[in-house]
Amino acid sequence: MMWPWRQNQEWVRADNLERRAIGAYLGLAVGDALGATVEFMVPEEIVAKYKVHDSMCGGGWLYLKPGDVTDDTTMALALGEAILAEKGLIVAQTVAQNFDAWMRAKPVDIGDTVRRGIVQFRHKGITEMPYDAWGGGNGACMRTLPVALITYGRADGDMVRASRIQAHVTHHSDQSDAGTECINRMIHLCLDGADKNDLLNNPVSNLITTHPEFRFHRKKPMKNPSAYIVDTLRTVFESFFDTSTFEDCLVDVINRGGDADTTGAIAGSIAGAYYGGPEAIPKKWLGKLNRAIAAQCIQQARDLIRLAEKDTHQIRKETPES
Repeated sequence: MMWPWRQNQEWVRADNLERRAIGAYLGLAVGDALGATVEFMVPEEIVAKYKVHDSMCGGGWLYLKPGDVTDDTTMALALGEAILAEKGLIVAQTVAQNFDAWMRAKPVDIGDTVRRGIVQFRHKGITEMPYDAWGGGNGACMRTLPVALITYGRADGDMVRASRIQAHVTHHSDQSDAGTECINRMIHLCLDGADKNDLLNNPVSNLITTHPEFRFHRKKPMKNPSAYIVDTLRTVFESFFDTSTFEDCLVDVINRGGDADTTGAIAGSIAGAYYGGPEAIPKKWLGKLNRAIAAQCIQQARDLIRLAEKDTHQIRKETPES
């Protein structure tokens, strides 16, 4: 089967913004699939078994086929479908319904916090979990890419509101909100072609100023990161800022083990946008990515970013000049 963008040459004609959006979505899926193989392993176990894990070989505790993905990617796709169904709006009821349908379809994996939020909605119709100061899981952040794409070009406050609507269906904590919103801002800058100093000096530094626990140490890299959003993003930041290619970033982050499918997915989405699109992703990985998932990622990326551009253009058209 040919890659979806090769069938009709749309990929060749895609503009730079669209290419970066597609790169972000494929990067998320590739990072997820690669990381799933070594999820819950410690670096020493990875070295003993693979020396360096850098192949799309499947397996892992979920016994996946090569190129298959986990909840990180499939939840993002479910969120994207909810946004597109509402023509670009993030409606809590629709998001929760899509997450519920996703869970009913028996995904290969699901986190406990995600499950609790969906079960609450299923039984009570409530679309927001109670605030939990200690509930800093990474589940809202791992699926946030559709929000980043649909809010591209919008005011930061619009992104924050949209991000919290989707996040609070399952995760409602200050750390989860802050980390997820930082990733959205990073992806916005990557879509604009910003350099790493822009990313470091703006959203990441601002996050660390307000939440010092996210400070990362390049000389003492995180190993075996947990699903705690602080551990996750410290790992992602170290790998992204200390490497210079998509491949090096992903190999670095997933070989740290721990919650590797999620660190891989988040790092992959940032790096896929930052390095300019799918051309930056090694063909040895893209060629093995599940074809149906790849096609969904490409189409959603295209639909979301085109809708974002259309909405932004309309806002500018309707806003009188000062």
